[in-house]
Amino acid sequence: MKRAEKAEKILQVLDQLYPAPAIPLGHADPYTLLVAVVLSAQTTDARVNLVTPALFERAPTPAAMAALTVPEILAFIRTCGLAPAKAANIHRLSQLLLERHGGEVPASFAALEALPGVGHKTASVVMCQAFGVPAFPVDTHIHRLAYRWGLSDGSNVERTERDLKATWPESRWNTLHLQIIYCGREHCPALRHGWERCPVCAWAGVKSRLLAEGRPSRAT
Repeated sequence: MKRAEKAEKILQVLDQLYPAPAIPLGHADPYTLLVAVVLSAQTTDARVNLVTPALFERAPTPAAMAALTVPEILAFIRTCGLAPAKAANIHRLSQLLLERHGGEVPASFAALEALPGVGHKTASVVMCQAFGVPAFPVDTHIHRLAYRWGLSDGSNVERTERDLKATWPESRWNTLHLQIIYCGREHCPALRHGWERCPVCAWAGVKSRLLAEGRPSRAT
């Protein structure tokens, strides 16, 4: 199957499965989305959604968060991975939003990535989901599936992002990144993957790819 044909068929499958994918992280505005995405690094969205309601009730704005101490923030997020570093980053980025941006989250990749704890993926999520700017955030699910589906070579997330942006039109990026995440979680997991039951892998030639790597067809 040609790459363009495969990409179009994947698009059709994902649109059927997830016609209106919701942002999986609970938030009320760009600031709470930014904090939630920072918390989600090496932590499940479900875990983040357990800790953020109490945190955002106490500190829903950069000013309120900056008024807390780092230990106070840590007490709310302790069950998240890398919690001490994240507490320090959330406190400092809140201060910087006040100092540099008038307490607003900037709609700029460069300004976002200059904040502590905010890398390119986090900035991409905020830009596309808070401000509607076309972006293709690549998390572990997307990186894995892009390789598994034969859309990128799996070498690094930067290459995956470039390849996926070249595969589909810009107008689809913001929705597609969510659709692929949900598909990875529900149908195409990293472990114990039944390729024959996956709505994409069942026809996308994945079995031969896995066998060529010397791995069982039911695993990544």
